[in-house]
Amino acid sequence: MNDSIIAIDDEPDFLESIKRGLVSAGLKNLTLESNSLHAAALIDEGNSYDLALIDVTMPDMNGIALLEHIKSKSPETECIMITAVNEARVAVTCLKKGAYDYLTKPISRDDLLGAVKRALERKRLLEIIAVGKTRVLPAIQNKEAFGPIITRSGKMLRVMKEAELHAGSDVPILITGESGTGKELLARAIHLSSARSRFNFTSINMASISGNLFDAEFFGHTRGAFTGAEKERAGYLEHTDKGTLFLDEIGDLPADFQGKLLRVLQEGEFLKLGQSAASRVDIRFIAATNADVDRLMARGSFRKDLYYRLKGAWLHIPPLREHAEDIPLLIDCFLGELKFPQGIKYVDEEALSSLMAYNYPGNIRELKSIIQSAANLAHGDRVTPQCLPAEMRTRKKDIAASVVASSPAGKNLADVEKEYILNVYKETGQNKMQAARLLGLGLNTLRRKLASYNVD
Repeated sequence: MNDSIIAIDDEPDFLESIKRGLVSAGLKNLTLESNSLHAAALIDEGNSYDLALIDVTMPDMNGIALLEHIKSKSPETECIMITAVNEARVAVTCLKKGAYDYLTKPISRDDLLGAVKRALERKRLLEIIAVGKTRVLPAIQNKEAFGPIITRSGKMLRVMKEAELHAGSDVPILITGESGTGKELLARAIHLSSARSRFNFTSINMASISGNLFDAEFFGHTRGAFTGAEKERAGYLEHTDKGTLFLDEIGDLPADFQGKLLRVLQEGEFLKLGQSAASRVDIRFIAATNADVDRLMARGSFRKDLYYRLKGAWLHIPPLREHAEDIPLLIDCFLGELKFPQGIKYVDEEALSSLMAYNYPGNIRELKSIIQSAANLAHGDRVTPQCLPAEMRTRKKDIAASVVASSPAGKNLADVEKEYILNVYKETGQNKMQAARLLGLGLNTLRRKLASYNVD
C-alpha cells in the first residue's frame, strides 16, 4: 500500500484545492482527473488506487455510476463521494454501493484530511487482516527499506508486510520479541518506508538513561537551566521532530518518567528544562521490549494508559528457532559481511546440521557471534563442527543418549525410533526443519512420521 489517491471532479479549481490540501499533509502519490470517462478508462487499464475521491455530479458518467464501476473493477479501493448538495437520499445510495464516506462542498482542509486518513487507515487495517489469513507469501514493495532484513520465512515476511503497511500511518507501534531478534532493524525499516524517511531516526535505549539525566536528555534544556548548563541544548524530542523516535527496552523506563512520556504521546508537546512555554513536536513513536509487559502492568511498574497508547499497532518478531529456514541465508550473509582474511567461503554439511539444530536463546545476534568465532577458528576455506561451541556439537548425542537410557530392555526398534523422533521434535521447540536436520531426515519424511504418530 503506497497511499495512492485519484481525485475525479469536473471543476479544475476544486481539484487544485484538493491537491494543495493532500500534498501539504505529505500525500503526494496523487492523480487528478477532470473527466469521469477518462477515470473509468484508467481503472480498466489496470491502474489501482488505494483511495478515490469522486464528485457525484459530473457529465458523461455521473459519480454514482463511476463508484459502481470502480468497485466492480477494483473492490479494494476505498471511495469518498463529494457533492455540492447535501441530500440524505444520495448519501445513503452512495454508502449502499460501497462508498466509505460522503462529504459536502465546501470542504475544509481538516474535514478532507480527516476523511482521507480514516479511509486509508481502514484499507491498511483490512490489508493487515488479509496478510494474516492468506497462505500466499506477501510481497514487500519497499525492498530498499526492508532489504537489510534477511529472510525467506513466511512468518517473517508476514511481520514485514504488516510493518510496511503500518509505515504509511502515524500510529505508535509496539514491537515485541526476544533479545537479538532484530527489533531495531524492523523499526528502522518502518521509518525508511514512511513519509518521514528524510527526517531523523533516533534510537534510545531506555535502560541506559539514568534517572537524573532523563529530563535533560529527553526534553533538552535552556542556558542556565541548572548548574553547568552553559548553553541551550536540544533533547531527543526536538532532534527528532518530524522523524521517528525508537524507544528500545521501553519496559525499563522508570515509573517517574512514564507520565511525562505519555503527555508527549497524547499532546505532542513537552517542556524543555528552564522553559516556561511548551514546545510542540511531530514525532512517530516506535517502542520495543523483550519484557512481559502484562506482568509489569500487573505489579504496577508500567502504566496501562502508556502501554495502550504505545500499542497503536503491535508487531511480534518470532525467535530464530521459529524460522530456522533463515539460518543458512543468515550464515551466508554474515560470512560475506565479516570478510575474513583467510577467505572462509562456506560452512560444511555437518557443521550446518549442528547450527540448524541449535535453539539460539540469543537469536540472530547469537548466531552472528557464533559464526564470527567459528570463522576465526577455521582452517582453510570452511567452518567445520570442531569450530563450533562444544554444546552445539554434543547436543545430538545427548538427546540420543537420553532416549536410550530411558528405554527399557526389550522395547522394539519402532518404539525407540518414535521416542527418539518425538524427543528431538520437542527439543527443537516443535520446529520441523530443525528436527529434520538433527535427525538426518528429509522434511517430508519427518512430516509423514509425525502424522503416523498423530502429531501435527
